[in-house]
Amino acid sequence: MHCRRCGNPLEKPGDYCLTCNTANCDAVVAVFEADRATLTFLDEEDVLGETTVTTIPESNDETKVVQLRNFAGLVADEIRRKRPETVYAAGERAPLRETRAQLHHEFYRVSDDDPVQRVLDTRGERTLEVVDIPPAEKLGGSHSTLIGGRRGRRAIGVVAGHPHVKKVIPGPIDAGGTGSRTGLRAKVTRADDNGNVRLLLRDGSSVQENRIVTTAMNRETGERVRDDLNEALREDELQEPR
Repeated sequence: MHCRRCGNPLEKPGDYCLTCNTANCDAVVAVFEADRATLTFLDEEDVLGETTVTTIPESNDETKVVQLRNFAGLVADEIRRKRPETVYAAGERAPLRETRAQLHHEFYRVSDDDPVQRVLDTRGERTLEVVDIPPAEKLGGSHSTLIGGRRGRRAIGVVAGHPHVKKVIPGPIDAGGTGSRTGLRAKVTRADDNGNVRLLLRDGSSVQENRIVTTAMNRETGERVRDDLNEALREDELQEPR
């Protein structure tokens, strides 16, 4: 493959051209398994190529940490050489989380069911506005108390930190429930017609419903934000695993 701007030959399809400083790939889809990660490189709706990074999983706790870090590092290196605008990821959580920690790109979780096709199907849709303000500045409303203590604040922080969330409005606390479980659990509800969702926090018998204003323009795009938020809460161990 050659650079689309200067025609310089590229070592791998989609590589960033260092000769004329041009990106030839705008998105990477990374699908993680325990022993491999398959990376697909996209430019708008075109598939430029694919590469696979492999590893040998370790069972020992000490060596497993090093193996996971090194595996994620190799995947991150492949992504960096493309300099994409966005990274989409699916599959095993541990290497996905570690790879995301080593990168500074926009990083979105997509469905494990044919993730490449899922990304291609949505590439032609209008891009959602990104809200580039600190999470703390997104909090508003007349209620300032959150249930769940530190975990409740962490859940709100996870949601407020999402780039397609404009505002988080904490709601009143209903302490009249009958729940007997201890420990806070968080869940984002289905989107309404305007693409907005609600974050339900449950802590024992207490429930708090928090309004989440997103940049989604309808129910369908709101559902994409909802799925992303729930996955982020699961990864932060604030929600039951699937």
